[in-house]
Amino acid sequence: MKPLGPQDPLRLGPYRVAGVLGEGGMGKVYFGRDAAGQAAAVKVLLPELAHDGHLVDRFVREAQTARAVTSPGVARVLGAQLEPGRPWIASEFLAGPTLDDAVQRHGPLGEALLRETARSLAVTLGDIHAAGLIHRDLKPSNVVLTRGGPHIIDFGIARPEHGLTLTRTGQIPVTPGYGAPEQVLGQRVGPAADVFSLGAVLAFAAGGRPVYSGAEVAAVLYEVVHGAPDLTLVPGPLRYLVEPCFAKEPGARPLPGQVAEAARAPHRAERLWKSGPLADEIREREAAARRLAGEAGRAAPPPRRAPDATPDTARPAARPSRRRLLRAMAGGGALVAAGAGGAAWWLSEGGGASVPTDPFDVPPAARVRPAEPGSDTGTPDPLWGPLDGVADAGSPPPLPVRDVVVFAAAGGGVAARGAGDGKERWRADDAHADAGYLSIAGRLVATADADGVLRTYVASTGAARWTADVGASALLAADADHVYVLTSDGALRCVATADARVRWTHRPPSALSGRRPAAALGSGVLVVCADSGDVAAVRTRDGAEAWVRKGQAAAALPPAIDGGTVFLGGHTLAALRAGDGEELWSQEPMRPVRQGAYGFGPPSVAGGTVFVLDGDALRSLRPNGDQAGDPAMVAGVTPPWQPPVVQAGSVWVVESRDTGVSGLPRTGRGTTQTYPLTGGQGRSAAGEGNRLFVLNAGTLLALPVF
Repeated sequence: MKPLGPQDPLRLGPYRVAGVLGEGGMGKVYFGRDAAGQAAAVKVLLPELAHDGHLVDRFVREAQTARAVTSPGVARVLGAQLEPGRPWIASEFLAGPTLDDAVQRHGPLGEALLRETARSLAVTLGDIHAAGLIHRDLKPSNVVLTRGGPHIIDFGIARPEHGLTLTRTGQIPVTPGYGAPEQVLGQRVGPAADVFSLGAVLAFAAGGRPVYSGAEVAAVLYEVVHGAPDLTLVPGPLRYLVEPCFAKEPGARPLPGQVAEAARAPHRAERLWKSGPLADEIREREAAARRLAGEAGRAAPPPRRAPDATPDTARPAARPSRRRLLRAMAGGGALVAAGAGGAAWWLSEGGGASVPTDPFDVPPAARVRPAEPGSDTGTPDPLWGPLDGVADAGSPPPLPVRDVVVFAAAGGGVAARGAGDGKERWRADDAHADAGYLSIAGRLVATADADGVLRTYVASTGAARWTADVGASALLAADADHVYVLTSDGALRCVATADARVRWTHRPPSALSGRRPAAALGSGVLVVCADSGDVAAVRTRDGAEAWVRKGQAAAALPPAIDGGTVFLGGHTLAALRAGDGEELWSQEPMRPVRQGAYGFGPPSVAGGTVFVLDGDALRSLRPNGDQAGDPAMVAGVTPPWQPPVVQAGSVWVVESRDTGVSGLPRTGRGTTQTYPLTGGQGRSAAGEGNRLFVLNAGTLLALPVF
């Protein structure tokens, strides 16, 4: 990596720039670090091209092309932004050598490592093809070897099968010796072209040299079309693995899954990347990246530096200088970022209806088949789980979002598991779960990191989407168009989902100190209940005060909004007009409010019925306050209560003691069904798709409903 020059930027979006990783004919890649310390490879168009609207559009579509692939074997796209004159795209930084670099320094891969490399690359190609894309430029310099195995980078000419190639006039649209015959001949290219390239990459890794050679590029291309690969240096046991990939006819080549199966990787092959000279080099590069990321973070002056403080006085004397780190990265201890190999991988073409056209487009929401209702008698058998130790004991309630359920993960961050099977889908380690998480129109999951940066992820896959540095300390509510947050200095802030821009920021009409407030959104107002029990409503269009209700509860209870009416639990059960807060009706609890407790829990509204806990009774009321059914007694509930969960024909109550969670018929007639739980701390539930998701301390499970 090279030091920054006088024309290089010091910052690109949230990334502090520390050095130049690579430069190609159309773009430049920098090493950057965000406020959370996350390293990134940040690609920008060259200045002379940044004002070409056509190229800028393609540049941004390229980020979405890469984002369409959610395989762990590719570098994750972290963000993209169109800034005046300097659009950028940031990707995950991979600290490791490229395959050609590793072979040059350590020699050909041994059989076990080669088999695992073949398996991993084939699986990743399968993921790329499953996303509707073809890589089209797989070669040793586009494979980065990391602690977690090989990663494919450089989607520079990747595209859907019917897309256009983004190349400059006169460029050869294929790397000589690695592109398939049909690519050389300019014919239509399908997934089989990547399999040909995979064979060439594996043969190079096994033998230490390209299998097609020639004095001129034209000679190499001729051999690819008409000749046979030179496999004399590929060990015999491995030759059967790669030779079928070189079939001249695309239809005769194996599928990526067949290559992965034929590789017969050794058991626990992940250990191969953690021992030996190559593993030592990877660890050295990781350490150098961490040190450089630290240097990049200190390069930005802190907001309140004392007058006599300087970066040098704050830096330990033994820490190597940035220039030394840059030299180390450029030499034997070099770091390779996704995108540094030729600096072209951020210049791929989008196209095709499945690829979003800008960073704020979101793929269609995933669907999940509703579960079949279970029996209304006996003890329910879990649909899946209990999964012990997967969740943080202090997690907010689970958040079902279409085909996943989101929660705070054990060890930090936010995780998502499949709603239908409980299998882990994704995990966002940079999320700060204490701030909460929200669903945006059932498509995105919004979280915040420890620095208050709002981060969004595709709900089904965990693919990172847009971010906004808004100083968020708590996420309050969201709809398709806006996310509402509480800032670290106690203000309410509205962020648009279309462009991640702040629409308004206002001080709330009532202080929101204490623990995270509870909020609800609807009928043109954001209603927030503070830890003090005071309730305030602001208008969503501009943040102006709508109304305030003091002393409603003894804690932050989630409101419910339905049909222009706000329903509030607490010392009373109250129904207020959403627009101006006028009380429509209120009811006293069946038993007097005890000291330090309150009579009603937070309400839920479903099918025109309000469900709410009143002491140890579950009550159902019509929107006008009339009783809809007889109260049903519930054992083992103590404040602070949670909203009842309504699914199918049942209403579920989370009990605070060892009883568990209980389901009661919505009609109020019938028997109660209980799933027993122990250790009542950190217990919560949510429902969707005829499933009840229960968090009990660090355990997650899904129950059928009736």
